Amino acid sequence: MNDSSPIRLYLSAEHACGYLSGRAARSAFVDPEWTLNAPRYQRLLEMGFRRSGGHVYRPHCRDCTRCIPVRVPVARFRPSRSQRRCLDANTDLQLSLETRLGDEHYALYRSYLLGRHADGGMDPYDRQAFHAFLECPWAPVNFWCFRAHGRLLSVAVVDHLPLALSAVYTFFDPQEAARGLGTLAVLQQIRHAQERGLPYVYLGYWVPESGKMAYKQRFQPLETLTARGWLASPTPAVGG
Repeated sequence: MNDSSPIRLYLSAEHACGYLSGRAARSAFVDPEWTLNAPRYQRLLEMGFRRSGGHVYRPHCRDCTRCIPVRVPVARFRPSRSQRRCLDANTDLQLSLETRLGDEHYALYRSYLLGRHADGGMDPYDRQAFHAFLECPWAPVNFWCFRAHGRLLSVAVVDHLPLALSAVYTFFDPQEAARGLGTLAVLQQIRHAQERGLPYVYLGYWVPESGKMAYKQRFQPLETLTARGWLASPTPAVGG
């Protein structure tokens, strides 16, 4: 970590896995007393950690290593045909980078959970949990807001770090799902990183057996963190 302060990790209790049914999961959390900032978190990202709110963790499950950290090396990225269609279909949207979450964002988040993740374990009516999950006291966070004629359709939570952008979470109007707003958010983050000379966009964990994670493999080239470091992921045999 380029300093002399050690990092303590705390192991969570086991809980139901959010990606694979019938499995138990647990995480190793960075000591909340350890001072975090953007450069330190950048290094932790490179080691496979992620944040939830102000807490930094990585999976540490018994006999399971299916959560694979992934990132896009943006200099080599070229959108596929379907991704170009997504960009073309959303040219009517306006993007603004905002620094605070308010009532408008919370209403969209609540609608998203009720429409897309009603049984996902998150309470759409818990305003405090909403802020605790997405905001962070030590990271430079922007909320990328996509609007159509002033109406908020999507919010991507993005950490802006010294050498990367990190995609934290995206929520959108369930009635606008046909627009591919999750894909649009990642494409815009890649474009932003390219324009600013940032080498990577981190996409969190990819779980090969989880259908909800399949979209991450569509951003090629994709790198995965292995025991030998970051390596190119095989290109999926899917057209588009």
